[in-house]
Amino acid sequence: MTAHASLPARRSPRQTFAAAWLAFAVLLAAVLLPASPAAAHDELVGSDPAAGSAVETLPAALTLTFSADIAPDEGASEIQVTDAAGTALNDGAPVVEGTTLSQALAGTASGEVTVLWKVVSSDGHPISGELSFIVTAPPAPSPTATASPTATVEPTPTVEPTVTPVETTTPEPVTTEPASSATSWIIGGVVILLLVAAAVTYLIVSRARRTRAGARDGSDAAGGR
Repeated sequence: MTAHASLPARRSPRQTFAAAWLAFAVLLAAVLLPASPAAAHDELVGSDPAAGSAVETLPAALTLTFSADIAPDEGASEIQVTDAAGTALNDGAPVVEGTTLSQALAGTASGEVTVLWKVVSSDGHPISGELSFIVTAPPAPSPTATASPTATVEPTPTVEPTVTPVETTTPEPVTTEPASSATSWIIGGVVILLLVAAAVTYLIVSRARRTRAGARDGSDAAGGR
């Protein structure tokens, strides 16, 4: 016997159109359904003082109100309140009561006050935000420094200088020998030197003459022969 392969049944146009619509519905649900849990998160619905409002002085406490109960666990809620200069105004830890979060405040403020908050909503997801309000009171004047009394300086008594008499010593006259004796010695030495020089010159000249005369006599004797 010969086995024949069975062919798949051919779909009608109506079945094809229905399958296409089913696939489109599944894709649409996949896109829209993940967004629904995010829409269920709690949100801030009000505050006291209200965001953007103006108050005359800093209130004793700040209150935030949410759309559902927030987690009361310790450390689950955080809030930070600072003035325009960045000085913290928190006084103690925040308090959670159902849908409200309260924070006691202390100190003085002028100008914009900024509030940063973070809580855990009823579905377990943390949410956070920021708001601000204005304190219209003028800044507190800085304390004026009190001048300390100046100590009186007592005059110092003047000490009279003591004059000690100084003995004056009269110098003894110095006896100097007259310079004439030294001058005479110098003149005598010069005269002696001149005489010696003249004698030496005379001897030299006489010797030279004798030598020339002897030479001349010798020449004459040689000629006579």
